[in-house]
Amino acid sequence: MAIHLYKTATPSTRNGAVDNQVKSNPRNNLIYGQRRCGKGRNARGIITARHRGGGHKRLYRKIDFRRNEKDIYGRIVTIEYDPNRNAYICLIHYGDDTIVSGTEVPIKMGNALSLTDMPLGTAIHNIEITLGKGGQLARAAGAVAKLIAKEGKSATLKLPSGEVPTVGQVGNVGVNQKSLGRAGSKRWLGKRPVVRGVVMNPGGPQLVEKTPQPLGVILHLEKEVEKGNFIIRRRSK
Repeated sequence: MAIHLYKTATPSTRNGAVDNQVKSNPRNNLIYGQRRCGKGRNARGIITARHRGGGHKRLYRKIDFRRNEKDIYGRIVTIEYDPNRNAYICLIHYGDDTIVSGTEVPIKMGNALSLTDMPLGTAIHNIEITLGKGGQLARAAGAVAKLIAKEGKSATLKLPSGEVPTVGQVGNVGVNQKSLGRAGSKRWLGKRPVVRGVVMNPGGPQLVEKTPQPLGVILHLEKEVEKGNFIIRRRSK
């Protein structure tokens, strides 16, 4: 999608860069309300994650991460904005010849098939870790993985940081090039202002609850991180 640069007419449009070609027109049978808990507070109401809270009310869009409609072609009708993720979503009408999910389907952008049926070097996204659970890897805007090796029932993938995926790359690649242009737009997304600690009032209340963790819990977490199951090579720093 193209990035639209605003002509500075008001202070709110100065340095603004947005994508005005994507609209939000969800179908009523594909959305439902949800109770947002992303206010940065724990069960006691203590702020544990700063700079979160407020924002516009959101409706959750039902996303088909499993792609269970096998060997049934579908057509992409619209590409829409989703407030719950930074990647765009699309509405598919099944019955038309555009994209398909199955075993013997062509290697084409948007098609979904197993890793065993893909050639090496294919760019993929929406990758399953557990069969039938739905895609969990490479789902953010612009994310893409690459199939580099296959051996038996295992496959080696090169993930963005260094079981049934979808061919192609996640949309909204230029998400990092956008600039909201004003503070109010950031508040609509549920993000509060950031203030440096050196300029805060020294007599103010402590906002973060400091609970020391037992040494055994810390050592256990460090061992789990050091194991690195299914990680062949970590990314270079």
